[in-house]
Amino acid sequence: MIKKYILFFALFLTLLSCTNTGQITLTSPDGTISVDIINQEMLSYSVTMDQNMIIDQSTLGFSFQNAPPIGKFLKILNIETYQVDKNWEPVLKRYAVIRNQYKGMVIELQEMKYPARKINIEVRAYNDGIAFRTVFLPADTSFRWTIMEEETRFRFSEDLECWAVDYKEFDTHQESEFTKMSLSDVTKNMLIGLPLTIQFSENIYGAITEAALIDYSGMYLVADEASKGQVLRSQLAPRHNKDREGEKVIFSGVHKTPWRVIMLGRTAGELVESEIIQNLNAACKIQDPSWIKPGISAWDHWWSGEVRMEQDVIYEYIDLASEMGWEYMLIDWQWYGQFDRSEANIMKPAPQLNMSEILQYAGQKDIRCWLWLYWTDVERADFNEACKLYRDWGIAGVKIDFMARDDQEMVNWYHEVVKTAARHQLMVDFHGAYKPTGWRRTFPNLMTREGVLGNEYTKWSYRVTPDHNCTLPFTRMLAGPMDYTPGGFLNCTAEQFITGTPARVQGTRSHTLAQFVIYDSPYLVACDHPENYHNQSGRGFLMEVPSVWDDTKVLNGEIGKYITMARRSGERWFLASMTNSDAREIAIDLNFLVPGKKYELVGYSDSEKSWMEGQEIDKIKEEVEFGDIIQIKMAPGGGYAAFLVPE
Repeated sequence: MIKKYILFFALFLTLLSCTNTGQITLTSPDGTISVDIINQEMLSYSVTMDQNMIIDQSTLGFSFQNAPPIGKFLKILNIETYQVDKNWEPVLKRYAVIRNQYKGMVIELQEMKYPARKINIEVRAYNDGIAFRTVFLPADTSFRWTIMEEETRFRFSEDLECWAVDYKEFDTHQESEFTKMSLSDVTKNMLIGLPLTIQFSENIYGAITEAALIDYSGMYLVADEASKGQVLRSQLAPRHNKDREGEKVIFSGVHKTPWRVIMLGRTAGELVESEIIQNLNAACKIQDPSWIKPGISAWDHWWSGEVRMEQDVIYEYIDLASEMGWEYMLIDWQWYGQFDRSEANIMKPAPQLNMSEILQYAGQKDIRCWLWLYWTDVERADFNEACKLYRDWGIAGVKIDFMARDDQEMVNWYHEVVKTAARHQLMVDFHGAYKPTGWRRTFPNLMTREGVLGNEYTKWSYRVTPDHNCTLPFTRMLAGPMDYTPGGFLNCTAEQFITGTPARVQGTRSHTLAQFVIYDSPYLVACDHPENYHNQSGRGFLMEVPSVWDDTKVLNGEIGKYITMARRSGERWFLASMTNSDAREIAIDLNFLVPGKKYELVGYSDSEKSWMEGQEIDKIKEEVEFGDIIQIKMAPGGGYAAFLVPE
């Protein structure tokens, strides 16, 4: 039984409650991070770490339709402070147990002038960052409030290096590169997606993102007027109703914004290790989540060949999953014929498929299937009835695609889909999706999502480079799992790489294997064709690696250059490293192992031939123990992967 304890206390600060202005400071449990809420003419906040300014005084506020803005001339009515230190067990694990430790406060505010509206500002300070949100407390709960913009700003005291993604428009699959730039390079024409990763100093890294996005629009960042990027402000995704242009969020009654999060660490790797996003979400609401089973999936012909939605092709991939010891097989598009049409029927397989025979064949192999769905076909259907049917069929989960939005209506649609699927014990993978915000803690049948420039792009572009692959853990992955679909075994050097079918990938075979350890995705889809795995070097590693973990450690790394991670599953450790387009040698200290135990290390490393032929790999077995240091040598676009078994 997990030991849980909460220390909760309330302090009513009479000095401040009687005045109109004040500055309230909240400090993290370890005393290193502070956030100030400053109530002067305009409500604002600032953040420091190790006495270094992270966010300089930045304003907070909201503008409304048919109502005055809020954020100026507020009086403090009351302040309530509290502390929490609580352990919890995640269903979708990167750690067996997650510690949720923070100091918090709720500041009750009211406008000093008409219409005298009330809001609460809730703030939390963790050892790995800070978060704040606004709670609206309208006196008239029947009135429909319409937010036109959230005026949250992030002011930086100097020009800093950052890794930013420019989506250019709100209707986006959020599949693009995170580019290294200075904050001054952010222009008013850019629409910066989250997370935004920033280096504040040699020993301080941070990322701006959001958590618990519920009944609200997704947040982006834009350059404030004439700030040259050193002041960024929030920009909410607009509602999709063309007749209500400019509207962002509509609500009545008490309503909460998502948490605005500033993750902080002394290394970029500490950001990767952080669980602040999940900690800011509500506990699991599925009473018995034991039916939620992480695992690895084969994926039919869409990526690894030309689309052939035929029964014999599906059997090939079911056979692959069975041979590899994987749990799942994904049946992708066209299984119900043409999609995104009024006549599309997600409850009727295409005439060339006998779904009963397919699922019976899979069951004989102890494989469960997932089904791909186009989101508009889901919306037109009775999804509850479809889920009943899928459960009767024995389907494990659904992959829903092409939403490409995160306005309030779409966010609510996601949540309704996940809740409906949960009622019928179905797992969910969203593609064409917005970034995660930690809601998988509350509904862990939400296994993973895309919202990432992943392996699928190698079929038609040169964009998925080793440099990009070494940037993702420190940027997009900070928000949560990403269905990158690793596993391409037609590995090429940058000079050899070409697009088309069969699909190839840039980087060595060891680079590919490392992605199965480094990239988070409890439902982990391996992308390649069965023939490309048969009798291939590294195949054995994919038969050993799990998709969830009991411990996670980033051993070293630089954003966009390289990363080394160690993950534990039971008593076994998995070790992986990736490098960008530069060759690299790294020393890895095995001080994460249990002292006094010896381990057999089975490693897959770049060989001397890997510099010229990406599919070449060396397999090494050796005995190691706590404190040993191993040297790995990676080719350009190379990597290293190993599993360590206690003897």
